[in-house]
Amino acid sequence: MTGPEGAFPSFAGGSLPADPHASSVVGVLQELSVSVAGLSEEEARDRALVFGPNVIAVHDTVPIFWTVLHQFQSPVVYLLMAASAMAGLLGQWKEAAAILVVLAISALIGFITESRALRSIESLRDLGTHNARVRRGGEVRLVPAETLVPGDILLVEAGDRLSADVRLIEAINLTADEAALTGESLPTEKDVMPVDREARIGDRHSMLYKGTVVASGSGVGLVVGTGLSTELGRISQLVAKAETGRSPLEKRLARLSGQLIWVTLAIAALVAAAGIFSGKEPMLMIEAAIALAVAAIPEGLPIVATLVLARGMWRMARENALVERLSAVETLGATTVILTDKTGTLTENRMAVRAVLAPDADWGVVESGPGKAVPGQPASAAAAALLKAAVLCNDATLAEIQSEDSGDPMELALLRAGADAGLARSALIGEYPVLRKVPFDTDVRMMATLHGSEDGAFWMVKGAPEAVLQASDRVASADDSLPMDRTVRADWHGRVEQLGRRGLRVLAFAMKGADMPDGEPFENLVFLGIIGLEDPVRPDVPDAIATCQAAGIRVVMVTGDHLVTAKSIGETVGLFEQGTATAEGTDRAGLGNGDDSGFRDFGIFARVSPAEKLALVRAYQEAGEVVAMTGDGVNDAPALRQADIGVAMGRRGTDVAREAAAMILLDDAFPTIVRAIREGRIIFDNIRRFVVYLLSCNLAEVLIVGLAVLATLPLPLLPLQILYLNLVTDVFPAFALAMCKGDHAVLKRPPRRPDEPILGRAQWSVIIVQSVLMTFGVFLALVIARLVLHLDHQATLTVTFLTLGFVQLWHVFDMAGTSAGMLNNEVTRNPWVWGAILLCSGLLIGPTLAPPHADVLGLTSPTALMWCLIAAASLLPVLAGRIGVLLLAALRGKGTR
Repeated sequence: MTGPEGAFPSFAGGSLPADPHASSVVGVLQELSVSVAGLSEEEARDRALVFGPNVIAVHDTVPIFWTVLHQFQSPVVYLLMAASAMAGLLGQWKEAAAILVVLAISALIGFITESRALRSIESLRDLGTHNARVRRGGEVRLVPAETLVPGDILLVEAGDRLSADVRLIEAINLTADEAALTGESLPTEKDVMPVDREARIGDRHSMLYKGTVVASGSGVGLVVGTGLSTELGRISQLVAKAETGRSPLEKRLARLSGQLIWVTLAIAALVAAAGIFSGKEPMLMIEAAIALAVAAIPEGLPIVATLVLARGMWRMARENALVERLSAVETLGATTVILTDKTGTLTENRMAVRAVLAPDADWGVVESGPGKAVPGQPASAAAAALLKAAVLCNDATLAEIQSEDSGDPMELALLRAGADAGLARSALIGEYPVLRKVPFDTDVRMMATLHGSEDGAFWMVKGAPEAVLQASDRVASADDSLPMDRTVRADWHGRVEQLGRRGLRVLAFAMKGADMPDGEPFENLVFLGIIGLEDPVRPDVPDAIATCQAAGIRVVMVTGDHLVTAKSIGETVGLFEQGTATAEGTDRAGLGNGDDSGFRDFGIFARVSPAEKLALVRAYQEAGEVVAMTGDGVNDAPALRQADIGVAMGRRGTDVAREAAAMILLDDAFPTIVRAIREGRIIFDNIRRFVVYLLSCNLAEVLIVGLAVLATLPLPLLPLQILYLNLVTDVFPAFALAMCKGDHAVLKRPPRRPDEPILGRAQWSVIIVQSVLMTFGVFLALVIARLVLHLDHQATLTVTFLTLGFVQLWHVFDMAGTSAGMLNNEVTRNPWVWGAILLCSGLLIGPTLAPPHADVLGLTSPTALMWCLIAAASLLPVLAGRIGVLLLAALRGKGTR
């Protein structure tokens, strides 16, 4: 083959250029043994065998069988299965079948709510499935993107989505929208010159990357990476390696289940040993052990937890937060760190004019911030001329509906500012029609438009401030113009630098008369001034961040944009009130060099790569933090997957980001995250409340069975009766407790520790005290029924069953807490609680009135005397508990005087 500098050797290996962005065009062509005429079809086929198809591989999905099997991989399930098998061996088929039904229900719930299979990599692959124009054998051909190989010469123009990584060899006014890959909010200018080897992706101006879009201009490039060898492919591998892990709630429930197993085994062993030691029948002890196993496990817990989390999903959806994994609902409440991107989350994702600096007057020089805007009317004639130039020298188009606007974001912002000042483009173009247009040239970094008027034609020029200032020899003034000497030029450079330090993007404008329509537009210009633009902060973001700080949640900005822009936004939204430092990338924070101790001192990370975002999330997690990560681009997907709660943008987010996230913001607004965190905290409080309720009920059942066996009394509760209570009458009050609306001050307290269990010392104390009170009431009814009233075994079972059922119903009022009022509190004001009590009362009384159901549960119809005993014994524990709370409150009051 022949190239620009002669013959290249034949391509013999399967290696790709290591740093094509840093190599010359000739050097990269030579490494891949290709000329600008392109490969032949035969060579393309040979290379396809070496490099494979230009696709991103998709992992096999997990078979349904394994998903179902996963639902039974729990120590609690093993214990209940053993209890069922033992009941079957004893001929207690009803009990054995009932336990299996409970297991089947739990497995079905787990299967339905199993976290959806990750589809991130499939979405990554979809970004590259279309056709591409290549030059092969000297001819331009249209080929499927999947058939591109390293060495292909790819032709691109505005609107094309890149199908491979490309080293540019020709570029004509070329810019690319790389926001999905880098986080950069504006299109990046491209050229063929090599860049530094250590340059980050956003600074590699000599490259185009798979999945990005050509914003303007045209170019020719050499394919240097396909499939998994592209930057997009490397990100897909990061997504695959990122571990979602179990949520904090799942970890806590697993820890609680383990504790219950050991408690159950210990109690069963203790009771069995005591019974055998006292000479009881071994078969009776086995039956008692089955009852204890069933009593100790809160079978209704997974059902209530699932229903509560599902309700939380619905409530969050009303707040524009679509949660796709149930466990993520509670995880939000445990969040200690939010890693947020900038564009579209903290800002409005649109450019706006913030400062207009004309030679004779500065118009609208304002501090950027929520709600701040440039005043509508120009402050002087020079300012009006400057804004008129911004409207005329413009390629964008404003539509009646903002979402239908077209053009560069900065040019659209200039048109909006002009319209606000009464300078509509349509009217100006009618007065000064466009005669000629010189597109933006990356070499001179300016564009120009030639306009006609009654006084003759004139040029309007727009571009980079340093380029326009260099091309200007005069400055506009009120009367005519003044010479642009060294002092004046230095003064304008200082103004440009000042706006840049505020994070503003700066454009300069100039004009000149045109004697010849085909003359040179970029020399001997009259300088008109500069305009500063920025992506404005969302008005509600500063208050939301202040709320996070009050709630003890640290907010860290992680963006692919430039540091100066990120710092300006950080100052505006209040990030620096935390005394945060800033860094480009993560090197300065110590990540990746073996010293990870200082990364938490930084509040802003700019120019961050996908791998660095992923490393940052892992570093926070290893430090014990619960991390929420926001993002919208392909580059965010690995970190979104790794985070404890990945939050993607619903409006502007890529499919890849949405698939990798656990929550999607339908309005792309940061305050929505704060509202979701509040809901998550309330959900955890409610979960803790109903877990305390369920376990105190279960412990009471265990104590009742155990004490009866030790006291040589008949078994007071049958396994089937315990299952009925646990799965029917316990579930509805527990769910009603989970419907509490929460404390208004829930976001004024720090987040709970990531390792804090669902049940701490205070909760276990409540469980033990309340279960003892309930046991006393039920055991009192048992003793009176058996020894005083001399009821038969079935009637005694009925008394203990109904007493325990109603004790557990009244126990719901104990969940108001020790500091709540006795009659007016969060529980008594909850209409769901009263509905649950009415429903469960019917479910308790109903079986005693229907002989078939009574026979199944081993019950009989109670007499009036039995009902009096049931009512008195069931109310005794709750009254004793409330009196105890009042006494404690009184003692505390004395202690504080």
